[in-house]
Amino acid sequence: MPAVADTILTGAHVRTLDPDRPSATAVAVKDGRILAVGDGSDVRDWRGAGTEIVDLAGATLIPGLVDGHSHPSLGREMATGLDLSRCRDPGELDIALAGAARAAGPGDWVVAHGLDHNAFGGRPIHHDLIDPALAGVPAFIRLYDGHSALASGPAPAAAGITGPRAFDQRAHVVCCPDARPTGHLVEFAAMSLMDHVLPRESAAVRSERFLGLLRDMAASGLTGAHVMDLQDPGVLDLLAGIEESGELPVRLRIAPWCMPGTDEEGLDHLIEMQGTHGRRWRVGGVKFFMDGAVEGGTAWPEHPDCHGRGTEAFWPDPAAYTRAVRHLARAGVRTATHAIGDAAVRHVLDTVELLDDPALRALHRIEHIETAPDSQVPRFARLGVAASMQPTHLVYTRADHRDEWSKRVGEERAGRAWRCRDLRDAGAVLVLGSDWPIAHYDPREVLATARLRRLPGQPETEPVTVGQALTGLMALEGYTSHSARSVGEQDVAGRIASGYRADLTAFAVDPVTAPADELGEAPVTLTMTGGAVVHRA
Repeated sequence: MPAVADTILTGAHVRTLDPDRPSATAVAVKDGRILAVGDGSDVRDWRGAGTEIVDLAGATLIPGLVDGHSHPSLGREMATGLDLSRCRDPGELDIALAGAARAAGPGDWVVAHGLDHNAFGGRPIHHDLIDPALAGVPAFIRLYDGHSALASGPAPAAAGITGPRAFDQRAHVVCCPDARPTGHLVEFAAMSLMDHVLPRESAAVRSERFLGLLRDMAASGLTGAHVMDLQDPGVLDLLAGIEESGELPVRLRIAPWCMPGTDEEGLDHLIEMQGTHGRRWRVGGVKFFMDGAVEGGTAWPEHPDCHGRGTEAFWPDPAAYTRAVRHLARAGVRTATHAIGDAAVRHVLDTVELLDDPALRALHRIEHIETAPDSQVPRFARLGVAASMQPTHLVYTRADHRDEWSKRVGEERAGRAWRCRDLRDAGAVLVLGSDWPIAHYDPREVLATARLRRLPGQPETEPVTVGQALTGLMALEGYTSHSARSVGEQDVAGRIASGYRADLTAFAVDPVTAPADELGEAPVTLTMTGGAVVHRA
């Protein structure tokens, strides 16, 4: 007698991404796994007295969507306070900051995030641009790239920042010619100098915000995320605490950072951390940085940017990065390396090519790849290196190249921005994600932007490098089967087939064939993680 299902999803258009059975209309789930895939006529064979029947009423059921690059833990802090992402020019910025300053009480700070570099109107970033609107209230503003921030006039002094600093990694306290700080802090080590003076949330508030974020992610259709940080060791305790009394609505795979200066003992500690897990979270992989961000001048291109910056890697000794990757690879540890500039991308690929065993080469992936020359594109597939990209980062650029990113990299490199289609056509595994909070986590927006090369719902916006648009199926694979392949989970995730995890997403429209602008706001009918319904419309 066949096993009885816990839950049966029926009345659906099922896109399985399973080549042996591409489509179906019903799926049976038991004990967190997919029991069977079939049609309405099979339901009676799966059904028992306690089986829950969920009629999806014609919705499209797909493998659970997994954000390939997200920061739900670190992002809680990065996305704290006033959201300035809609400020497009200095006037709008002044209005937003002045309102926040007026609302501030005695001793309060204005803490904000998401500010686009383009909002400064092309002027060098300096606290003089924001001080008048703040009227003496200290402020700390994280810029959209997550790699830089602007502190208002009194803020650096309050943190003891009075001039340039030296760091073990590429980071800068930007100063005027007279050595006075401009307030512009570039890269994590510089921004962290402010941590001890900034307002901090209580543990209870942090936990509530974190769980609320994961619930919102599930409501957008996400069943999982590749988490590219573990800055706060308390995050694992937080996750364990949540699972003591309930379940995570989203499955998390966490890659702690490996920063310049990490010695062999530190690498061995990262190896020991691998596999630490709860029911829906696991430490898996290690995150590196080969460079920073274009707008702050810390990306590593083959040739300097228009300001003569970008001539150095994030690791002052790139060979030390190579040795660290080799050490982890020999222990079977997967790595994900942030590489935006073409020199950074090349160095990571060179590092992987030095590994003699193809099985060890396949453990690695590169994050972002904002610009890469023709010579590097075929190397991804040849070496087995996955490409992890975030199409919604395009919103910070313009097709006419008049934005700060394009101006810094120059016309040639801007013309080969975010080469998603070229990488797919060359045979690479292509993982898609949001990099939340750098861009919104909503997978519908990312899936649509991958096809449109602009945000959905903005037909008046000219697409950026339109030849790099993905098909609807390619985009969906980037959130499902390719995401699973990039972390070695292709035998348990990324398709709807018997024995696979019951991580499932249902949209009111078909994400492959529906117009991309329509997909951007399509209702999420159901999200299921580990066989449990975590969102239902």
